[in-house]
Amino acid sequence: MDNKAQVENFSRSVSKIKEEIRKDLVGQDDIVNNVIIAIIAGGNVLLEGVPGVGKTRLVRTLGKALKLPFSRIQFTPDLMPSDVTGTNVIEKDASGKMNTVFQKGPIFANLVLADEINRATPKTQSAMLEVMQEHRVTVANKTYAIAEPFFVLATQNPIEQDGTYPLPEAQMDRFMFKLLVGFPSVKELADIVNMTQVTMEETANAVVDGETILAMRELAKSVPVLPDVLYYAMRLVARTHPELDDSGDTAKKYIKYGCSPRAGQALITAAKVRALIEGRYNVAYEDIEALAYPVLRHRMKINYAAINEKLTVDDVITKLLIENSKDKGTGKLDGDKPVAPVAEDAPAAPENTDAAEDKKEKKFKFKKDKKDKKAKTDEEAQSVELNVDSIVNN
Repeated sequence: MDNKAQVENFSRSVSKIKEEIRKDLVGQDDIVNNVIIAIIAGGNVLLEGVPGVGKTRLVRTLGKALKLPFSRIQFTPDLMPSDVTGTNVIEKDASGKMNTVFQKGPIFANLVLADEINRATPKTQSAMLEVMQEHRVTVANKTYAIAEPFFVLATQNPIEQDGTYPLPEAQMDRFMFKLLVGFPSVKELADIVNMTQVTMEETANAVVDGETILAMRELAKSVPVLPDVLYYAMRLVARTHPELDDSGDTAKKYIKYGCSPRAGQALITAAKVRALIEGRYNVAYEDIEALAYPVLRHRMKINYAAINEKLTVDDVITKLLIENSKDKGTGKLDGDKPVAPVAEDAPAAPENTDAAEDKKEKKFKFKKDKKDKKAKTDEEAQSVELNVDSIVNN
């Protein structure tokens, strides 16, 4: 099968998964898309949102659509590591001999929902480190492998902080994405109520299985990345480090400490999957820019200057993307310093730098609306005509 046919099959399979999820989940299209990207890429996801926005339902529906076993762990302060990973128990066999047998915990599933993970103590949270990164569990000096594909979707409530234990940076770094689940609109609320009046059970049908997911993952690994695009992604990660000489003004002004190399790995791995979903067999700049927010927002810390200016982490990432856009097409990975190409008929730089920066920022935030702009222009033209008529009549 040629690349074109493989890409079409890949995109078609993801579309079928989304169709099944829409049967049980209203809205949250970006969340669903990014979760599917993470599953295929082999990463974990941290969902942050208020209770009742469909986080648990999303994982259960995914389990049905992907035909994978689903497990849920409700994290509480009294939860122990053995409650997550499992423990050795003593059993008596048919002959009456006592044997030690490993009883698997709920972590032994393909899809695991770690609900309110920040309510568990650091001791219990540490039980997730090995399994999230290496997909294996070590108990009593014996290692047990987790069946593939394996995916952890953890949730935390950003409102209630009493009795919680913030996740350590080492564990945060093991999440490929951090996704912010927003509250549904009025129409979506109405659709949710109408849907749940019919049935509270998930109605999604299985469209792919675990073997298909693994095959899709292998195909994604083969997607090529041009050196310029790779350099663009790595420069973005490097720009989050204020201690580097060439990190840029944004990092030195607003960032306390930057992202780990896992951010670069996650950007490229996820961008390959996104490219295939979009029907392309190559990674583009737009893939890096779209995935920068979920990949970087939990791996970098902003400083007091950013907080004092009421900037969020996503605002700082937007500024980093604006800075990094100047590096498009200048990448070299052979150790030489990249040199920007100079065109003879290159347009002159805009005189108003602030206006140019604002325009770029609006582009990355997707706030530009041509229809409103046209309506405003028509309104101003009409106002001018009225003023002229008034002058003439007087």
